[in-house]
Amino acid sequence: MISSAIVLGAGSWGTALAATLADRGLNVQFWGRDAALMAEIAETRRNKRYLPKLELPPSIRVTSDFAALEPAGLLVFVVPSRGIHDVARQAAATGIGQEGSIVLSCTKGIELDSGLRMSEILAESFPRAGLAVLSGPNHAEEVSQRMATAAVVAAREAEIACAVQECFTLPWFRCYTSDDVTGVEWGGALKNPYAIAAGIAHGLQLGDNAIAALVTRALAEMVRLGVAEGGQMETFFGLSGVGDLVATCYSRHSRNHRVGIALGSGQSLEAITRSTTMIAEGVPNTRSLYQSARAIGVRTPLLDAIHDVLYGGKSPPHALRELLARDPRPEAD
Repeated sequence: MISSAIVLGAGSWGTALAATLADRGLNVQFWGRDAALMAEIAETRRNKRYLPKLELPPSIRVTSDFAALEPAGLLVFVVPSRGIHDVARQAAATGIGQEGSIVLSCTKGIELDSGLRMSEILAESFPRAGLAVLSGPNHAEEVSQRMATAAVVAAREAEIACAVQECFTLPWFRCYTSDDVTGVEWGGALKNPYAIAAGIAHGLQLGDNAIAALVTRALAEMVRLGVAEGGQMETFFGLSGVGDLVATCYSRHSRNHRVGIALGSGQSLEAITRSTTMIAEGVPNTRSLYQSARAIGVRTPLLDAIHDVLYGGKSPPHALRELLARDPRPEAD
């Protein structure tokens, strides 16, 4: 049984997971890059910047210093996708991953240009560690309030998946296992741009019919691209696929959805990103997913439209008109 964990990343999700693992009885160390923020959390036991309502238990050790971390059985990476390379290298250099440690990715994304999944990036720095991925419809705000939540942990080795599952088994947190690491990671990454699209639809006040159609066709695209990249089809109808897609396309907690609402209401992407400290992974991941779809030759009209709005200067109403004007085709195509 895993008895200790290091949570790397002090955003809302990292903060919620640190508290969850402490609730499970693990000895938790909590690292964040921002020294001032971590000092404040250590003193007040609250992450006022990202998750102010949650009080962290006194047992959690808080630091911004890699040198202060002690080796642990579980290393939980919850840093933004664009920073995971750097943090993984620094963490590996300290030796905090002891023999037999498990490295767990809780970051949803695909790296631009390389097309690497987050677990593949972590494997470069931790080649001898066990690797796993945690994903699902898991908003930090609700997890921090101990509201009923389900997730999936994927690993190629069943014993690794089960070891992580045990860490995230609480009266209010139910965790399933999977051996489809590829599918779980692609599902978690793909849902982000479609949440932006759903937000745009809300911002344009298109109505429930249009948003339901959008989410349904988004799932079809997720399956097409995710399976082409090596994921199992059934994975995309599970928690990391349709589950996460529904949660992030409709929830007020979703950063990607909020970005979409602002875009649909006429705000520019530049103004939106300047106004928040929180990272909406769908913004950078739209570029990497669009690039992956083009490289592998998968048809993704919705993803293409989101990319055109974010990076091509196309207005949301214009992108909508083009989507609706496409040639008719069978639903199963």
